[in-house]
Amino acid sequence: MQGVTSNDFSSARDTPRHDLESSPAATVSAGPGPGPTPADLLRRLRARGAGDPVTHVERVPARAGVPAPWPSWAPAELRAAFAKRGVVAPWQHQAEAANLAYEGQHVIVATGTASGKSLAYQMPALATLRADPRATVLYLAPTKALAADQLRAVAALELEGVRPACYDGDTPRAEREWIRRHSRFVLTNPDMLHHGILPGHAQWSGFLRRLAYVVIDECHTYRGVFGSHVAHVLRRLRRQCARFGATPVFVLASATSGDPATAAGRLTGLPVTAVTEDASPRGGVTFALWEPPLLPPDTGSGSPVPPQATGEHDDLHQVRRSALRETADLLADTVAEGVRTLAFVRSRKGAEVVAANARRSLDDAVPGLGDRVAAYRGGYLREERRELERALLHGDLLGLASTNALELGVDLIGLDAVLICGYPGTRASLWQQAGRAGRSGQEALAVLVARDDPLDTYLVHHPEAIFGAPVEATVLDPANPYVLAPQLACAAAEAPLTPADLVLFGDGAKEAVDQLVAAGALRQRPTGWYWRHRERPEVDLRGEGGAPVCVVESSTGRLLGTVDGGSSHFLLHPGAVYLHQGVSYVVDDLDLADGCALVHVEEPDWSTHARDVTDLSVVSVRSYVDAGPVGMFLGEVDVTSQVVSYQRRRIATGEVIDTRPLDLPARELRTVAVWFTLSPRSLTLAGVQPADVPGALHAAEHAAIGLLPLMATCDRWDIGGLSTAVHPDTEAPTVFVYDGHPGGAGFAERAYGTASAWLRATRDAIAECGCETGCPSCVQSPKCGNGNNPLSKPDAIRVLDVVLANLPG
Repeated sequence: MQGVTSNDFSSARDTPRHDLESSPAATVSAGPGPGPTPADLLRRLRARGAGDPVTHVERVPARAGVPAPWPSWAPAELRAAFAKRGVVAPWQHQAEAANLAYEGQHVIVATGTASGKSLAYQMPALATLRADPRATVLYLAPTKALAADQLRAVAALELEGVRPACYDGDTPRAEREWIRRHSRFVLTNPDMLHHGILPGHAQWSGFLRRLAYVVIDECHTYRGVFGSHVAHVLRRLRRQCARFGATPVFVLASATSGDPATAAGRLTGLPVTAVTEDASPRGGVTFALWEPPLLPPDTGSGSPVPPQATGEHDDLHQVRRSALRETADLLADTVAEGVRTLAFVRSRKGAEVVAANARRSLDDAVPGLGDRVAAYRGGYLREERRELERALLHGDLLGLASTNALELGVDLIGLDAVLICGYPGTRASLWQQAGRAGRSGQEALAVLVARDDPLDTYLVHHPEAIFGAPVEATVLDPANPYVLAPQLACAAAEAPLTPADLVLFGDGAKEAVDQLVAAGALRQRPTGWYWRHRERPEVDLRGEGGAPVCVVESSTGRLLGTVDGGSSHFLLHPGAVYLHQGVSYVVDDLDLADGCALVHVEEPDWSTHARDVTDLSVVSVRSYVDAGPVGMFLGEVDVTSQVVSYQRRRIATGEVIDTRPLDLPARELRTVAVWFTLSPRSLTLAGVQPADVPGALHAAEHAAIGLLPLMATCDRWDIGGLSTAVHPDTEAPTVFVYDGHPGGAGFAERAYGTASAWLRATRDAIAECGCETGCPSCVQSPKCGNGNNPLSKPDAIRVLDVVLANLPG
C-alpha cells in the first residue's frame, strides 16, 4: 500500500505488506551512517581486481510522482485510516485502477516495483465493504507469506466490520468455522481455494453469495502449467459464484509485463482493462552488468566450494569464475563498506554458499564482522524468517543472501544495493529484484552477476535486451488437455457440469468431457455430467511431476527434505550425492513406489552426474512454415526418457572416475514442441560436412534452449530438446525444443511465434562468445544427457545462418 505519503516520496514495494515505509515513525536507519554513493561504490567494486568485469552501466533516472485526488466514492473514514498510515493521497495509476474497479470493470494494474499496487485494490474493496455491510472480498496470493503480509496491512487500518482473516493450511481448525461465517475479507492462495474452499462451497455459500471483489495479487507468477491450472480454478470460482447469484469484479496486480490485459483475460476468462502508466515516484538506480573474469585453464571454478555444493550444476569445466563466488565477494565488499545489501541467488544451496563465503571473507578481515551476514531461503521456520527480516530492516544485519523467497510477499524494502547472482529467468523478476534497492527515494545500486550460461552471457553483452526491451508476456495455456480434463473433473465433483459450463471452460472442454465419460470418470445424464467416484479427483496445481520424494537419513530416520517427483531420477538415484544444509549425503536406495530415498552422511571426493537417453516421435502438426530448405513446425510430440547411468567425477579435476549403470523406469511425456528441419543439401552448401551435422545440430539445440527464456517466461529447466541428423518422422536433420510438462506449458508456442528473433539471439550468443570450440557460455548445457558430446560451435553458427536466411522475418 502506498500513495503520496506524509514523509514525502518514500519508496515502497508493489506487494502487499505492513507498510512500515509508508509511516514516518517507522523509518529506520539501516547502518552506521551515510555510505558511499552508488557510483562511488561501483567504482570501488570494479577496482578490486585485475581487469574491469563491468560490461555496461545503465543509469535509471529518478522520477517524481504524479498524485491524484481521492475518488469521490472513498468514504471519509477510509481516507482517514490511510492518512494514519502515512498516505495522504493516491498516485494517479492507483486512482485510475480503483475507479475502474469500483465502476464494475475487471482491471489489472501492471506497474513497476515500489509503485504501491496494493492501494489500487484496497480502495474499492474496502470502500465497498464499508458501504455494504453484507459484501465480502476474496484475496488470492501465490504464497502464504504474501497473504499474511496483506492481512497485517488491512488489519492495521482498523476499519470496523471488515474482519480480515487468513484461511490457509496453517489456519487452526477451530478458527476455520468462524472465518467462513464472519470474515468479510478472506485472504488465501490458489491451492487452498482449489483444495478447501471450492470443494466445500456449500459451507462457503454465504460468503460466495455476497462476493463483491476477487483480488489476484502478483498474477505474473501464474505462468506455465501452474498458471493454466489457476486459470481453471478461477473459472470454477466464477461458476460457484454464479450458482449463488454473485458476479464479482476481478482486480489483478502484476509486476510490469508484456500485454497484461491479454494475460489477465486468459487467466480469468474475462475482458480485463489494463492500467500500465506508473505514476509513483522512484529513486535513481545505477544498474551494472557484471561478467566474472576468465580463469586460467587449470584452476577449475575458482571456488574452494566443491562443485556439488555450488548449486550451479558444475558438471562442466568452468571457464569463468563462479558467479556464486563472485557474488559472495561482492556481498562481503558492500557489507565492509557499511552498505545494506541483498543478494538474490537462484538456488537454496547457492544462497547458503554465498552467505558462508561472504561471512568467511569478512571474518578474515575483521573478526566478528561475518555475523552481519546471513542466508534466507524457503525451508526456514517462519519465526526465523521474520527475525532475519527484522534484523536487516533495523541494521543488525547488513547483508542477506536469499533465494527469490524475498522477491514476493515480505515486508522488507529500501536496501542500498541489490546483487543478482545469475539472470532470474525473466525481465519481470529482474526488475522486481532490482527494485528492492533504494530507501525513501534515495539512490541505489543494482548489479547483475552473469553465470557461465548462454543467456547470461548474451545479456551482459547486449544490454538493450534488458534495458531497451519490453517485459515478457506471461505464458499460460488453459486449453492444455492435461490441465483442462482434471480441472473439469474437479468442477463436476463440486456440481454436475452443464453445457453452459463448457463455454465457461473454453476451447477443448467438450472433447475433454467426452474423454472423461469414455474413461468412466463422468456419467452423462439429461441434466448434465456427473462425477462417478466417491473420492475427489487428485490434481496437483503446481504440475511438478508427481508426488514429492522424501529424503530420509537411514541411520536416524530423520526427514532431511523433499525433491519433486520429476527431478528424483536425476537427483536421488542410487549412488547420487545429495547436499543438505552444507552436508553431503550419498543415496543408498530410491523407492519410487513409496516416494522415499534413503541416504547416509558421506563426504566423497567425487560428484555425480546422471545421464539419460531420449526418444521423440511426432504425433501431430498444429502449424508450420515452409521456407524452402528450412521448415519450422509446432505440434504435439511424445517424449520417452530414461536415466540409464551416472558418472562419478573428481571434484578437484573434473576427471571421470567411472560410469555406473542404473535401472530406473522410463518416463513418457506427451507435450508440445517447436522444431525446425533443414535439407542436407543446404547444410552442405553452408560448409557443414555430413560427419559434423550431429555436433552442429546438438550445439544449436543447446544454445536455443538457453536463449528461449529471453522470449518466454520460462527457465531452461522447464524445457527440453533433442537433435538428430535424420529423424524418422521428418526424414531430415532436425532440432526439437519441447515443453517439459504434460500437454505443454505455452513455451514452445511462444518460441514458434518469435522464431526469427529467438534464433537470431541464439546465433549471436554463439558467434560472440570468446571461446574457440564451445563452452558453458554458449553451447554446452548443464543438463545434457550425452555429456556435451558431440558439439561443433562453428557449424552451429552455419546451421542457424541457413535457418535465418530462409525463415521469414
